[in-house]
Amino acid sequence: MRLGIVRGHVTLTPAVPQLLGLTLVVLEPVTMANLRAKNGLGGGKSLVAVDALGAAKGQMVAFTEGAEAANPFWPNTVPVDAYCTLIVDSITTGNSQSLKKQESEVQQ
Repeated sequence: MRLGIVRGHVTLTPAVPQLLGLTLVVLEPVTMANLRAKNGLGGGKSLVAVDALGAAKGQMVAFTEGAEAANPFWPNTVPVDAYCTLIVDSITTGNSQSLKKQESEVQQ
């Protein structure tokens, strides 16, 4: 599982039948250096993930990749490589809190 910041949403036209009704988001993975710096930057290579949580642009999420990303759809086969598993409220690294979710900071 890794952390990423929602940078946008994806619309498919025409959609792959198995993805109809699913929300896709663009995630920018967060590097440990940026997490420690508390600068709000990601730093990783962006990817597309399925989001069933309703994460807003700018929110930090945890996501899984690979075969595990398709587990929520079992027994159906869905062509996904990444899946948002949770929305991050706060993160503590060492003795300092790196992220404290505040509703006013999240862009809708």
